[in-house]
Amino acid sequence: MVVAGGGVAGLEACLALRELAGDRINLTMLSPSPEFVYRPMTVREPFAFARALRFPLAEIAADVGAALVPDALSSVDVAGRVAHTAAGAELRYDALVIGLGAQIRARYEHAVTVDDSRLDEQLHGLIQDVEEGYVSRLAFVLPAPLAWPLPAYELALMTARRADDMNIELSITILTPEESPLAVFGDAASRALAQLLADVRIDVITSADCEIPRTGLIEITPGHRRLEVDRVVALPQLYGRLVPGLPQDADGFIAVDEHCQVRGIERVYAAGDATDFAVKFGGIAAQQADTAAHAIAALAGASVAPQPFAPVIQAVLLTGDAPLSFTAHLTGGAGLGSEVVQGRQVARTPKIAAKYLAPYLESRT
Repeated sequence: MVVAGGGVAGLEACLALRELAGDRINLTMLSPSPEFVYRPMTVREPFAFARALRFPLAEIAADVGAALVPDALSSVDVAGRVAHTAAGAELRYDALVIGLGAQIRARYEHAVTVDDSRLDEQLHGLIQDVEEGYVSRLAFVLPAPLAWPLPAYELALMTARRADDMNIELSITILTPEESPLAVFGDAASRALAQLLADVRIDVITSADCEIPRTGLIEITPGHRRLEVDRVVALPQLYGRLVPGLPQDADGFIAVDEHCQVRGIERVYAAGDATDFAVKFGGIAAQQADTAAHAIAALAGASVAPQPFAPVIQAVLLTGDAPLSFTAHLTGGAGLGSEVVQGRQVARTPKIAAKYLAPYLESRT
């Protein structure tokens, strides 16, 4: 059993497989990174909070009984069931999980594009400029197609709170292609977030398709509107990582079936941002990894039944004050039965909702 990737999808798959299949499998983890970074918490780093937690993959691999190969997946020989690595190793497999994540690309030349691997480096200076009064008009732009909007709202809210705490006049505008803020979570979440944004005087322009032809100028359609600001922060666009030997769409993503098996390929599964599922964040990656693990454990003879992927999105929104928790069942691209929770219990809710990874990481902190 080979798991390619040391992010949420890869680690959740390893933990789930060991729990479900036990000693029926020999587990190999393949990752070029030496550590797992708790990425959802990096949004706090530019505001002088502690760095997001980091966990050595070697220790996680030892805990889960996996052999760690510190290398990157370069291609897959589907017929021969061999995963090839960048350093030239050949890893033979009976089943393979692809959890490589996605690549980010800047959509706009004249904006700071969020990269959560170096967010403090990118935005610390911007926050200082806000604090010192050099920036009075700030925009957060979400490009289409939109994979996961939460970080833009978190950064905007925390920046607004910081300016308010320091009695600084700051105009913040969020421009999003969504019909309403966090529309993926459904009406209840959208209303709660819209009220929160209004409370801190953040303007939101929805159904917005934006271009940034020069620094500080945002052109918005429909309506041929223009917005002048001092700085623009934009979310990135996501693309899949090319893996020769696997079928991928024009953007590099991998199509999977209801059991997260790569369509048309036996015994190869994919989970997380590498797949063509439109919503991309840690909780979905974990659910896809669990789905794949059930199917693989059944192949290995464990007494488990494969479970189809039935996405439930659960997220904690950092606000600079009391966090909000959103939950919704995702059907047809929209959230149904959405729930919103605010209070002390939210502070104890993990940012990454993962059946196996969340309690494991909690046990290590």
